[in-house]
Amino acid sequence: MMGVIGGTGLNRMMGLTDIEEVAVQTPYDSKPVSISCGHFAGNRLAFLPRHGKGHVVPPHRINYRANMQALHQLGCQAVIAVNAVGGIDPVLVPGAIAIPEQIIDYTWGREHTFFDGQNGQVEHIDFTAPYDASLRQLLIASAQREARLQLLARGVYACTQGPRLESMAEVQRLQRDGCDMVGMTGMPEAALARELGLPYACIALSVNLAAGLGEEVITMAAITAVLNSGMQRVLHILARVIIEWGQQREQNQAVEAGTAQ
Repeated sequence: MMGVIGGTGLNRMMGLTDIEEVAVQTPYDSKPVSISCGHFAGNRLAFLPRHGKGHVVPPHRINYRANMQALHQLGCQAVIAVNAVGGIDPVLVPGAIAIPEQIIDYTWGREHTFFDGQNGQVEHIDFTAPYDASLRQLLIASAQREARLQLLARGVYACTQGPRLESMAEVQRLQRDGCDMVGMTGMPEAALARELGLPYACIALSVNLAAGLGEEVITMAAITAVLNSGMQRVLHILARVIIEWGQQREQNQAVEAGTAQ
């Protein structure tokens, strides 16, 4: 089963059928995590809105550990995260899509690891390549089939604390650091997925030019307009990826079954 984490602009998974709302209890929150399970593009899918139902949880207060643990407990074998970002690279005008390959974490104070010493385990994961290469290639190939889509098939995601947007000076710093886009929810999500051994990749929709890179003031009205049109493209890409991912898993399982005989 594939897991999809929706962010700003994707609070529910349109096209999900046979929906069952599942409440998953984890050791990381007294409240269960609510996940919508069903079928999407002919495959089983678990959808989790990271900001909660109704988009009520700000980025710095999301219980990332509970969310990732819940998807893991449900049996998800891979996770695709959908993120709204501000564009820093010139390609990432509003409405463009990026499939980042690297990430820099500028957040603080978030519960960011399962290996905090509380359970007697301390592990140091390899985070050289934060995103799963195979999932990234599926996302890139699917996005490239979208007509008239501006795509950045690489890039460094800067994860800032939020919920406020960045200052112009902060964006200039991110540029000097080599960042191509800026968002608020990419970490610790990616690292937690790696700790759980879950293949994880991100599809990022640029909803505005980062502070100081455009001539107009950034407004939520303008961001919402881009989200309303851009998320339709994101859903088309997700449908292709989930179909191909399901086919690949079936082929791999057939090969494994043949080898075992």
